[in-house]
Amino acid sequence: MTAFVPTQPLTPSEQRIAQHVIKGLDAREIAAATQLKPNTVHSTLRTVRWKLACPERCSLAVVAHRLLASGQITAPTPSRPAPDLSIEQINLLKAAAEHTLPRDIALAPADVRDALDQLLADTGAQDSTELVVLAHSWQLLPTEQAAYATRSGATQ
Repeated sequence: MTAFVPTQPLTPSEQRIAQHVIKGLDAREIAAATQLKPNTVHSTLRTVRWKLACPERCSLAVVAHRLLASGQITAPTPSRPAPDLSIEQINLLKAAAEHTLPRDIALAPADVRDALDQLLADTGAQDSTELVVLAHSWQLLPTEQAAYATRSGATQ
């Protein structure tokens, strides 16, 4: 199970930027949508990563996972039911939500790309950020509250 690192609350302006991450926008698209300068968006995303205890240059999929897992942003209601995924696909999904680089996922890098492409196809997600958001909507990824409840219940 993932050990969650304490996070710091986001400011309202950071939450507005974070909502765009959950919608699948990249920094340039967020800047256009919010009428902010790209440097402002990059700076805000850097702060959001720091407050969420994310690696410095992690992917927006990892940021989306931490936003949703920490409860700072609520997962949207899924537009379709969760597909039947194998244990291996769920494990890959969890690894993709927590890591940016293929070498950090427990498959050979070439196998990771193929497996992720298949997982995207099976879930109907356009990219890894949408995959993570869908997985949270389907409750396939843990939240800090769920992880805490599991740990607390196990010790009683």
